[in-house]
Amino acid sequence: MFIIFRYLGRQVLTTMTAVALVLLLIFMSGRFLQYLASAAEGEYAANAIFIVMGYRLPEFLELILPLSFFLGILLTYGRMYQESEMTVLTACGVSERQVLFLTLGPGILVACLVGAMSLWLTPAGIQQVDRIFAEQAQRTGFEMLAPGRFQEMGSNDRVTYTRAMSDDKQTLEGVFMAEGGKDGRFTLMKAVEGTQIVEEEGERFLVLHEGVRFEGRPGGAEFDAMTFEDYGLRIESPTGVSSGGSRESQPTLELMASEARADQAMVHWRLSLPLLVLVITVLAIPLSRVNPRQGRFFHLLPGILVFISYLGVLILGRDAIASGQVPTQAGLWVVHGAYLVLGMAMLGWPAMRLRGGASCV
Repeated sequence: MFIIFRYLGRQVLTTMTAVALVLLLIFMSGRFLQYLASAAEGEYAANAIFIVMGYRLPEFLELILPLSFFLGILLTYGRMYQESEMTVLTACGVSERQVLFLTLGPGILVACLVGAMSLWLTPAGIQQVDRIFAEQAQRTGFEMLAPGRFQEMGSNDRVTYTRAMSDDKQTLEGVFMAEGGKDGRFTLMKAVEGTQIVEEEGERFLVLHEGVRFEGRPGGAEFDAMTFEDYGLRIESPTGVSSGGSRESQPTLELMASEARADQAMVHWRLSLPLLVLVITVLAIPLSRVNPRQGRFFHLLPGILVFISYLGVLILGRDAIASGQVPTQAGLWVVHGAYLVLGMAMLGWPAMRLRGGASCV
């Protein structure tokens, strides 16, 4: 029996790992492109994107691992049904219930990993992400400039371009600036160099050196032109930036001590994810049954629909707890219990049908 346990566990975990890598690549690629677009617009520094993605990795995995494990069971046991390996195991005295107990071994391992992520790693990672975003929001427009791009700096009506920037991000070379006025007038400035000056009170100024300034109304024939050696512009400091963490970033023990319904709903959600892995193990065993003539992937669609419905009901239950529609004491245990009963019923359905047919005879 130990040999069968090792074989089933190795096959399921190998398939789960392959599926998880593909899903992780898809989800992280989409989020990475969003962050990359924000960095291109000057909202975040480019080097902060990879750090943020690293901290958000447990957040992705806590949902990807249950789905990957579920698909790993369906794919592995579906192949074994198609290649008659399950028939051989049955002939050797290994029942479907024994296969379930053998599969619960790797299921408990995956549940422990998911539990560690949902209860500790994910909140800690989101807390670091919130801190990084708060630090990025506190950076001035000068520090967010990227050479070779037109970017907003200060007010939304000011666009700045620089050809190059020093390594300490204190000096700009080849500066071009365009700013619109409230009366419809437009200002253009071009300077050889620009430097940042910080006053003792904390005020920041951009000082342009050796440049020219044009001011006029677009479409008009009259423009005022002036040359300057030094021209100072005040850099607006960010205001109203909150560094407080979100509820998702709060440690689980703090949420448990809170009496707020939203905090209790978050606790139930975090506890539900590892329990989800164990319940879908029961569901996956009967869903993996495949007639060799039906094809290896015939059962994937109904299986995925069951998983999506399970996860969707959990999300609805979490929102219902937060809004007060469901008592906090009930939590999400009713949802887990309902799908566990469904899995046990599906598991025992062939034997019930066989007994029913025998009684009719």
